[in-house]
Amino acid sequence: MSTLNFDEFDKKILKYLQEDSSISNIDLSKKIGLAPSSCLLRVKNLKEQKVLKQFTAVVDEKILGFEITCFAKVSMSPLNRETSTKFIEEAKKIPEIIECYTITGEAAFLLKIVAKSFQYYRDFVFDKLLAVPHVSNIDTSIVVGTEKKTNVIPLD
Repeated sequence: MSTLNFDEFDKKILKYLQEDSSISNIDLSKKIGLAPSSCLLRVKNLKEQKVLKQFTAVVDEKILGFEITCFAKVSMSPLNRETSTKFIEEAKKIPEIIECYTITGEAAFLLKIVAKSFQYYRDFVFDKLLAVPHVSNIDTSIVVGTEKKTNVIPLD
């Protein structure tokens, strides 16, 4: 995929929107030094180019009662296109799985999972994850501290 060329105004727009997507167009235009209409047009162009995929809120999972965050490597047996496709379809239906990646190595998938407690996670594994056909192994790492967490993509 080719890299798009952005000028300094586009980079500033992306910087500020990544920091706070709820910023008003007026405030954004003031921060980057463009007229509001020009700023709005640039944001629209970034959306059309699919650089801006969506505007969303970042929720604190702990405040909502999800005390446990973990990463689980999931292996499949047999591992093939059919079992992988089925796993992905099922993973998309399970709300506790907040990210799912196809990976290289011994495991086929890496999942980011939130749970309300260790018991909740245990039940989740037995009732939901192992219920998916062809899951052969789950290797879980529990997060004990978050040292950096961002959705900001570097622009330089």
